[in-house]
Amino acid sequence: MKVRYTAAWVGFTAAALVAATGCSSDPVRDTAQKAAEVADSSEKIMAALTRATDRTEQLGSAEVKMTTDIGTGTPVAMDGTYSWGDGYAFDVQMDTAAAQMQQLQDTPTMRVLFVDGAYYYDVDPQAGGPLKGKEWMKVDGSAVFGEQGSQALSGSNGSPSASMKGLKYAEDVENLGSETVNGKTATHYRAVVDPDRMGQFKEALGSLTGSGDTSVTMDVWVGAGDLPVRMVQEFGAMKVTMDFSEFGRTAVVKAPPAAETGDLTEVVKEAGGAQ
Repeated sequence: MKVRYTAAWVGFTAAALVAATGCSSDPVRDTAQKAAEVADSSEKIMAALTRATDRTEQLGSAEVKMTTDIGTGTPVAMDGTYSWGDGYAFDVQMDTAAAQMQQLQDTPTMRVLFVDGAYYYDVDPQAGGPLKGKEWMKVDGSAVFGEQGSQALSGSNGSPSASMKGLKYAEDVENLGSETVNGKTATHYRAVVDPDRMGQFKEALGSLTGSGDTSVTMDVWVGAGDLPVRMVQEFGAMKVTMDFSEFGRTAVVKAPPAAETGDLTEVVKEAGGAQ
């Protein structure tokens, strides 16, 4: 049960990235003039977000600092490479204690990979069991999201690029003005998505939040070169924050050697059934 819980920490962020689509609330306009102004403003915002989406997708990768908080007051921090040019993948360092992985790794941070739909955790070789003498623990995404949820997040669907593309489904968006983020000047945009507009990702998000009726609020700061500087996504008590740098200049993410890997996918699935 503990293994399933820690696997979900990392898998959860992929669903969060995809689910960020939708619209933000706006006061009802009483006049045709105000309605026209809103429509014109929304069109300009969507044009800016479309440019940012296209540019993000084109560059294919970035260095990302991510924090995931499921509402317990102990966020999990991850820092590293995210790639979506040829399928979604990442290579990050994760806070070992915050992810409750101390039994498998005695260093303060743990390297975690996501390649071809599976998570790989850099663990200390164990004395027995499926991780005996192994450097890596593998957990397939289907053990975290279920078969349908895993399929929904296949390809590049879990990436920052997919999250940006999801903004096209927004009925209303809001420009909150210019702000400074990580020393960079950026324009702050906000959108809120109703769960009914999440399509195939509604089930994946529901499996992690415990509810299929959770709306998602997404804030995006777009800076120079039409690239996102930061994205913040909130659903229920959960919050994911991503800060971006080094677009398009990251290394290819590869799975570790099979001989060095112990596969715990079935163990995690059985633990999930027991829960």
